[in-house]
Amino acid sequence: MQVLDLKNVSKTYRNGTIAVQDANLSIREGDFVSFVGPSGCGKSTIFRMASGLSAPSAGQLEILGGTPEQARKSNEIACVFQEATLLPWVSVRDNIALPLQLRKESRKRQLEEAERVLRLVGLLDYAKALPRELSGGMKMRVSIARALVAKPRILFMDEPFGALDEITRQSLQDELLAIRQKTERMTILFVTHNAFEAVYLSNRVMVMTPRPGKIAGEIGIDVPYPRGERFRSHPDFGRYVSQVSESLRH
Repeated sequence: MQVLDLKNVSKTYRNGTIAVQDANLSIREGDFVSFVGPSGCGKSTIFRMASGLSAPSAGQLEILGGTPEQARKSNEIACVFQEATLLPWVSVRDNIALPLQLRKESRKRQLEEAERVLRLVGLLDYAKALPRELSGGMKMRVSIARALVAKPRILFMDEPFGALDEITRQSLQDELLAIRQKTERMTILFVTHNAFEAVYLSNRVMVMTPRPGKIAGEIGIDVPYPRGERFRSHPDFGRYVSQVSESLRH
């Protein structure tokens, strides 16, 4: 089933900057798609348009059979950004429950669903902690849990691990894939500057050109899930990373 379709989508800002030009893309349910490209190439702009945070200047964009605004209102999409953006005065559990609170769900349901995703991300013991008591990696896990609490069909992740050290980053990559295995048919769209990360996580990698951003090519990662440390040291991993890197250079 196709969940996202872009046809000749462009975005021009008021100052005349063309951020994205004639982007064409179809994403299927259950895909893990990474977008790579130089800074300012429009990766995040595509995410903002697809998630309803910004309107295209031209072209057609359909998500889950309707508009991004409809998908947002039905809580079928969720976003995770590079900054965890947690409320510092609120416990981990209540930070996670916030989307349900805003939907005026019962307190009982808020607590039940918060506990469910706390178990999923391995932070149940930190339910009552405040964000300042957490490491950077733990804060990001809370941010992911908050995005998952409403059971979205599509998860947008805009460089969520970009500010983390390499060991924490790889650990969270593994945790993200483990979470994906436990969530039925969730589609993930992921922005990264890191070719290694894109190959490890994705089944499809979209390579974008410098501004004005266009989707220059797609590289399929034909390696079954689950993946682990053995894949990182496998010759196929290096081959795919070289393909992505070569495509970025050209």
